[in-house]
Amino acid sequence: MPNLVIILGPHAVGKMTVGQELAKITGYKLFHNHMTIELIRKFFDVHGSAEGRHLSEVFRREIFETVVKSDLSGLIFTYMFGFDLQSEYDYILNLIDLYKSHGAKTCVVELCADFEVRIERNKTENRLENKESKRDIERSEAEMRRTSAKYRLNSFEGEKLPFENYIKIDNTNMPPEKVAAIICQTFHLND
Repeated sequence: MPNLVIILGPHAVGKMTVGQELAKITGYKLFHNHMTIELIRKFFDVHGSAEGRHLSEVFRREIFETVVKSDLSGLIFTYMFGFDLQSEYDYILNLIDLYKSHGAKTCVVELCADFEVRIERNKTENRLENKESKRDIERSEAEMRRTSAKYRLNSFEGEKLPFENYIKIDNTNMPPEKVAAIICQTFHLND
């Protein structure tokens, strides 16, 4: 039964990059949120159209349900999460319940970093290589600012969250390899 690691955080905080490093040390498969976004956006607006939202939901659900029944060791899923939206909690908690119902270990990691650091990370080669929709830097930065003003993309300090196995890491000045090592050690992912 595959374990599930969910990495939450705002734009360009390092979810995918940390996930890549975590995949290297655990052997888990990485499913970063843009894997479906980049495919769907070739046909529909992922967030702005009913068709795009539908396909995103279907593709992700099928991946989650297929992986949980597989012999893979684990799955790392990255997701930009609105901490002020009940629907976001419902989505993630349902995903956790799916994996727990199959006996899997589940954990949630929240990443946070200073906004100006994230603005710089928005331009990194790895991000642009893996996320075609972010290659228009000016547009991507404007989206970051707009979404950050509209939603709460990190938890408040000390906020009680409904996740059983949870850690929050400020990775402003921390390399992704170290963050991945902390996650692995905290949740005993290689045990």
